[in-house]
Amino acid sequence: MDAFAMLRLQIEWGADDALDTDPVDRLREVARPAPILAKRPEAVAAAAEPPRGSPAERALAVAANANSLEELKAAIAAFDGCALRDTAGHLVFAEGNPEAGILLIGEAPGADEDRTGHVFAGREGALLDKMLASIHLTRDQMMLTPLIPWRPPGGRPANAGEVTVCLPFLHRLIALTRPTRLILLGMQAANSILPATARRRRAAPAWVDCTVPGQSGTLPALALPGLSTLLKNPLERRDAWAGLRLLRRTLDENP
Repeated sequence: MDAFAMLRLQIEWGADDALDTDPVDRLREVARPAPILAKRPEAVAAAAEPPRGSPAERALAVAANANSLEELKAAIAAFDGCALRDTAGHLVFAEGNPEAGILLIGEAPGADEDRTGHVFAGREGALLDKMLASIHLTRDQMMLTPLIPWRPPGGRPANAGEVTVCLPFLHRLIALTRPTRLILLGMQAANSILPATARRRRAAPAWVDCTVPGQSGTLPALALPGLSTLLKNPLERRDAWAGLRLLRRTLDENP
């Protein structure tokens, strides 16, 4: 029987599948193809390392890297170590003439400063302008700054922790402008700058030598009542006037 006849016979018998010429052991393990692995996603960039150190230490490092008033303002605006930044309306930075030699440091910004972003605004600013005019001075003859750059919520006084965090920025401002005299408006400004032995209330305004971190030597500072206090208590204006006259005499004798 030829091959064609054998094939036809198998079809007639119902064979419908071709067989190999060699027997197949179907019980043996068959090598399985290696699984196709999904392409591993590219490594995600590591998250930025969280800032180290306390907020005050971070503020000190940030402030030290500022080499101009513009850089200092930008550094303060980007600083996230003080919660006041998130609740305030505007950053209130120093204004005036950095070459004048007089740095006037006020209290924390109030509602008018927070709304406008300018130091000594509103009623307090108007009072300050009158006080300066009484001794023939204007704002452009000095540098003016708040003690801290953001208004505390509700106008409350800044707490000790908030002042501590923000002081490196003020100290750097002093280093950049190099004033020859400091005028401190308000008890909190005085307590933050003057030495502990000079923080008690004096019978009359007087110059006090103070040391500013990062500065060699001392700076004469004159503490006067705060503007908010003067608006609420006119009796305090006597001490303010005495201090203004002392400032005028000092400038006349040592321009």
